[in-house]
Amino acid sequence: MPSARYILIGGFLGAGKTTALLRLAERLKREGRRVGLITNDQSVDLVDTARARAAGIPVEEVTGGCFCCRFDSLVQASQALTRATAPDVLLAEPVGSCTDIKATVGYPLRQLYGNDYTVAPLSVLVDPLRCAGILGLLPGRQFSDKVVYVYKKQLEEAELIVVNKADLVDDALRGRLDAALGQALPRSKRMYVSSRTGEGLDAWFDLLARGELGNAPAMEVDYDRYAEGEALLGWLNAAAEVSATASFDGNALLRDLARGLHRRLAARGIPVAHLKLTLAPSTGPDLAAVSLTRDDEEPQATHALDAPLDRGRLVVNLRAEGDPEQLRESAEAEAAAHAPVGIRLTGVNAFRPGRPSPTHRATGA
Repeated sequence: MPSARYILIGGFLGAGKTTALLRLAERLKREGRRVGLITNDQSVDLVDTARARAAGIPVEEVTGGCFCCRFDSLVQASQALTRATAPDVLLAEPVGSCTDIKATVGYPLRQLYGNDYTVAPLSVLVDPLRCAGILGLLPGRQFSDKVVYVYKKQLEEAELIVVNKADLVDDALRGRLDAALGQALPRSKRMYVSSRTGEGLDAWFDLLARGELGNAPAMEVDYDRYAEGEALLGWLNAAAEVSATASFDGNALLRDLARGLHRRLAARGIPVAHLKLTLAPSTGPDLAAVSLTRDDEEPQATHALDAPLDRGRLVVNLRAEGDPEQLRESAEAEAAAHAPVGIRLTGVNAFRPGRPSPTHRATGA
């Protein structure tokens, strides 16, 4: 039996990894290939998993830590998909605050399971406006230095730096960003794509379909600094039951929730890394999803409900540089502010990620 192609797509929170993976899965399915997706998070109740299921993609979750720290769980998820659907291609999306993916996931997969999987080059997705700000090309508030350290390490290990959302920047800024990335990371191939418009996707997907993970020595990582940077990011995963005495517009509710929660965080001086929400009716496969990835943008709908509803299930995933308890308080206050629609929180998990402790770390060649 031929080995399955294993595609890891990393990148910072809000870079558009899930949307890009769903576009890739759609293309592979059109080509007649079987696809499986593995999502990853520090906690449970994942928006990304709901979006994959709504798209009809077989999906498994690895929760409670990143792929590097839950490597055995990643392998088990891969094997579960293999037993269930025998995918030709496995797509895996690491946690957006993770780095050192090649050394702790890609190389171990190849060395320990090389007969089962052919590992594709590591892509790291980039939001061009966030990246331009971090590289000093645009003004505005940025994350703390230790969070920026994690961001830059993600770029450093990339074999393919994929600047997503390329439709958001003009030619002048694209040129300045390309020059800065080329000067800082001359060994990485740079590509410009848009998961929204389709620009550049075919060329990127073709590279993933035929290329293989390289053998460069693993980069040096200061795990103390990495752990401190990741721990500055507050995590909130929440689930809620939504109900009303009359049908309501779930798409509008989701946008209002995102805007309101963002305003509350801004009032506390908490910068958002990524805010994602889904709302699904109690029955049927319908889904609404909204995403906000930067403080200077409006919530963007990625999925819309086809009809009004009177009850459903809400999931909120929030990543921001702030105290987790303040994230919890903001979410609870916003949930209470939407009468006559009732939003009853059934589970809230607010925390800071623990120190990364990889199961394996391979040097490369």
